[in-house]
Amino acid sequence: MGRHILHLRFHLPAEHDTELFERLRRLLENITPRVQMTEPDTAVLDLTGALPYWKRDARALTEVVQLRALAYFGLRSSAGCAPNRMLAAMACHLTPPGRRTVIDDSPEAITAFLRPRAVRDLPGVGAKTATTLAEYGLHTAGDVADVPQGALQRILGARAGRALHEHAHGRDTTLVDPTPMPASISTEHRFTRDVLDPAAHRRALLALADDLGARLRATGQIATGVTCTIRYTDTSTTRRSRSLPEATQHTVLLARAAYAIYDSLGLQRARVRSIALRADALQPADRATRQLTLDAGDDKPLAIEAIADRARARYGRQMLYPAALAINSPPLSALPWNQGDHHDKRRGLRGA
Repeated sequence: MGRHILHLRFHLPAEHDTELFERLRRLLENITPRVQMTEPDTAVLDLTGALPYWKRDARALTEVVQLRALAYFGLRSSAGCAPNRMLAAMACHLTPPGRRTVIDDSPEAITAFLRPRAVRDLPGVGAKTATTLAEYGLHTAGDVADVPQGALQRILGARAGRALHEHAHGRDTTLVDPTPMPASISTEHRFTRDVLDPAAHRRALLALADDLGARLRATGQIATGVTCTIRYTDTSTTRRSRSLPEATQHTVLLARAAYAIYDSLGLQRARVRSIALRADALQPADRATRQLTLDAGDDKPLAIEAIADRARARYGRQMLYPAALAINSPPLSALPWNQGDHHDKRRGLRGA
C-alpha cells in the first residue's frame, strides 16, 4: 500500500481562541499520531497507518477529519490527499472550503493531476523563476517534465533545476514530522479587495511587522526567523522564510526581513488577497547572546519604538503607529491588530 498524506487548510475566523491551535492538534491526533501543524491554519497528516485501523479509504477518512473539525470547532476546511506532501499541498490549495481533492496512488492519476498545473503551482517556483521558465516556453508542470534535467539545471542552476525536475514528475520524499513546532506568533492582513499595488503590499508588511514587534516586546520574546505567506486571487499561496542575522524583537529589523522576502518574490504584477507574517522559533529575550549591531540610522527608530510602547501601554495600541500607515487608502482601510475595524482616528508616528 502506498503513502496517503492529507494536507488541511482550516478557514479560521478573524477572531478565534488562542488555544485553538492545540485543540485542533489533539483532535487530529485522535485520527493518526503522525500530525504536523505547519501553520496556525494548516496541518499535514500521514494517514497511511490509520487507514486499516479506521477501515476506510483515504477519501472517506479525509471526510471524517473535515466533519469532526466542523462539528467540534465550526471550522470549514480545504483538503488535499495524495501519495506525498507536495501533491497533497497542491491539491489542497486548489480546493474550495468544505471540499476535498484526492489523488490516487498511481502514476496515471498523478500525471493527470500534475501535468496541466501552471508552473507557478510547483513548490519553490516564484514569479521570477516562472518568468524565466516562460521565456523558454515552459508554462505548465507538463512542459517542465518533458525537459531533461540537465537543461533545467543550465537554466536555473544545479540545485534548483534538480529540485524542479523532481517536483514536475510528482516526486517528493518529505516526511510528516510530528515533532511540535518551536513557538511562534503570527498576524495577517486581509485586504478588502484584491490588491495589485506593491506600495500597498509593503505598507501591509510594515503594519504586520509593527504588530509582531510590539507583541514580542510585550511578552519579553525574541524571534530568530520570519516567515511571510502571501495568498493570491486564485487562493494559491507563496510562503518563504528567512533566518534573521540575530534574534530580535524590533519592528525595524522584522520589517527589513519581511521586505527582503517580498522583494525576492517579484510580485510587481500579482493580485494579492492577504499577507501573513510569522515570527519564528521564539526565545526569551534574556537569552540573546549579544547586543545587536545596528547602523547609526537605526538609533532614532528604536528610541521612538520604546516611547511608542510606553504610550500604547498607557493609552491603547491605536494611539501610535508608523507614519507610513497613516496613508488613507482602501487596501489598508484596516490595520492588522484590529481586524479591520478602524484607522481614521489614529495618529502616525514619524520615524518608525
